[in-house]
Amino acid sequence: MTEGQILLESFLQALAAGLLIGAIYGLMCVGLAMIFGIMRVINFAQGDFMMLGMYVAFFIFTGFGIQGVFGSYVGPYVAIFLMVPFLFAFGYAIHRLLITRVTGIRTVGMEGEGHYAQLVLTLGIALVLQNGGQILFGSQLVSIRTPLSSVAWELGPFWGDFVSVFLNKGRGIAAIFSVAVILGLWLLISRTRLGRSLRAAADNPEASTYVGIDVDRAYRTAFAIGTSITALAGGLLATNYPFHPFVGLEYVIVMYAGVVLGGIGSTIGAFWGGMAIGLVQQLSTLVIPMQLQNATIFVFFLLIVVLRPQGFFGRISERT
Repeated sequence: MTEGQILLESFLQALAAGLLIGAIYGLMCVGLAMIFGIMRVINFAQGDFMMLGMYVAFFIFTGFGIQGVFGSYVGPYVAIFLMVPFLFAFGYAIHRLLITRVTGIRTVGMEGEGHYAQLVLTLGIALVLQNGGQILFGSQLVSIRTPLSSVAWELGPFWGDFVSVFLNKGRGIAAIFSVAVILGLWLLISRTRLGRSLRAAADNPEASTYVGIDVDRAYRTAFAIGTSITALAGGLLATNYPFHPFVGLEYVIVMYAGVVLGGIGSTIGAFWGGMAIGLVQQLSTLVIPMQLQNATIFVFFLLIVVLRPQGFFGRISERT
């Protein structure tokens, strides 16, 4: 292979890897956008909700006969989707019992409109989940094993007998599921009565109450949806990467970066923000050491914040 062919193949391989991992990052970011964008709740526990979803999917897969019934190829994805209702219920309960105390009309008159209380509460939830997870699950790395993670589709060759791109099958299937879930969520938000109530509660909570919308219930539903979507993304990620009880710390900042990049209040924008982070992360390895991937993400993030502070799809306006 010539030097030009090697460079082209490296670029295409990094681009493909960035698109696949970016789709999963985008799904994570959308889950946070449902909470941060609609409720304006600064949720530091979002990464730990993802971690909890990973472990629930892992134990469903290994402990409830899913692997024996569906096999190692289909079983992991069945376990991941069976996990989603559990995390939806968990998120709903967390909001009803805890988050609702520092959001909505209860924050009127509170310093910082309750944001300080939200920070402390969600940080406390995160610490409880992290340390509780270490007590229950231990610190050993685990993963939802699937043979698809060790095989790939080959695209090409594109330049004579050279320049082929290999797509990891595990990542590819996870990316397809991520895009399908995003499309389903977009239809839910844009075409259903529930979606209209969520958008109304996000735009103007006070006016929404006057037209009969239960804002507290809308917020609770948004929190549960956001929790389960991020947990789903974590489950898909767990088919390719091992995880531990503190894995949420590695991704919660990425989630917030993706939400801000996409534009606060834009659910689809959050997906493209996560996609951009995946692309920057993988393409950066062409010119800098892999250990500096996250540094590159935040350099890109700072550039976007400086040049376009409202994000890709955000608007420069104050929330009513």
